[in-house]
Amino acid sequence: MGAEVVAPRPPSSAGKRRSTTLRFLFELEKPDGLLPGTAKLPPPSPEPEADSLIDKIASCHRVFAFAGTGESEEERDAKRERLVEVLGAVRSAGGSKPQRPLDHRVMVALLKMVAANLFRAMPPSAYPPLPPDGVDDDAAPAAALAPAWPHLQVVYDILLSVVTSADAKTLRNHVDRAFLSGLLALFCSEDPRERDRLKTAYHQLYAKLTCERASMRRAMAAALLRFAYEAPAGERPCGAAELLEICGSIINGFAVPLKEEHRAFLARVLMPLHRTRWAHTYHRQLAYCVLQFVRKEPGLAGGVVTGILRHWPVTNCQKEVLLIEELEEILEVLEPKQFEKLAVPVCARIARCVSSCSSQVAERALYVWNNERFLELATSSPGVTEKILPAFVASVEGNLERHWSKCVQQVTASVKALLEQVAPDLYARCAKDLAARRDEADAAAAVRDARWRKLEAAATAK
Repeated sequence: MGAEVVAPRPPSSAGKRRSTTLRFLFELEKPDGLLPGTAKLPPPSPEPEADSLIDKIASCHRVFAFAGTGESEEERDAKRERLVEVLGAVRSAGGSKPQRPLDHRVMVALLKMVAANLFRAMPPSAYPPLPPDGVDDDAAPAAALAPAWPHLQVVYDILLSVVTSADAKTLRNHVDRAFLSGLLALFCSEDPRERDRLKTAYHQLYAKLTCERASMRRAMAAALLRFAYEAPAGERPCGAAELLEICGSIINGFAVPLKEEHRAFLARVLMPLHRTRWAHTYHRQLAYCVLQFVRKEPGLAGGVVTGILRHWPVTNCQKEVLLIEELEEILEVLEPKQFEKLAVPVCARIARCVSSCSSQVAERALYVWNNERFLELATSSPGVTEKILPAFVASVEGNLERHWSKCVQQVTASVKALLEQVAPDLYARCAKDLAARRDEADAAAAVRDARWRKLEAAATAK
């Protein structure tokens, strides 16, 4: 019988023979992997680079008034060059892959420098005082530009780069409410370029600082309320349009059903903004905010329409045109049942505007009938048409008889043809009733004139 061949067993890990190579012995002696006689170099430290950047940031704290007193052009140019270098360093840190967060000390120095340059007392208004009879846009300059904008522009770019590159946790650790309040106060700047940069920075901070959102909304609401109630009559509401643009983006993200806090913002802040004589400077953004609320909860349309009609102007034709446009946009999103509840007050106001002495107001009110949605709502129910048509018939017939503008008369004739087409019998009946009321009014006027003549004759005889 032959000898049995046993297959060799694989060595176990426990019984594995330890290496005795020269490299292994060196590693036992030097666990860091360096050969004997080799000095270990320290890792590259970012501290010198950070210290240099901090010193450069600190040198940008000096604020120049650009007034020419005690300032040289070389000094101003040198500061702008340093600001541009700081901006490049911040952008390179934020644009690196993987992204390298800014050092804590650098963040502190950057925000202090931003505050030193931006947070300042605003100069007296460059706009002339408002005339007592209303708004005089022709006498106002196109824009009041800040002389320090060459520096402010770079500082705002630095702030935007910091906010964009930093994560939410870092911003929470460095941006406090005092800093946010300082930014909000800058919206009163008369330079539209500064307000535009500020709007972007403030909105990005709102997006990242989730824990401060409620506080930021309250602060913006307080600023808008000051525009509505506390601002002097002749003071232009600089910043209202930008704040409302931020609010419009925020409102667009509200969940449905709306919170009571958000409904209160609509009723107590947005609606009173319709009352100011400067509403034309921010009405586009205001109308967008209001329309977003109505789209999310159509039940709010009643309070919105009531508020607009309550703040309707008496002599400001430009504002009347804007409010007619806003009402038309709101009516477009309503359902027939909702329109039926609001049809009488809304159409009564529009019909009154049709007979306005201002040709712009009259034409804009007449063009409401060109809106297919409004025409559909106004003629969908015989009951609604019967309620709103008499006021329009009176205004249309009055325009055709005595309005001074030929263009208004032409548009009025087109609207009359449209109304006679959609409701011929009702229009004829309303016209007949109008003629009867006019005859009664003429008869009453004739009786009054006869009485006055008798009284004058009796007084003369005595």
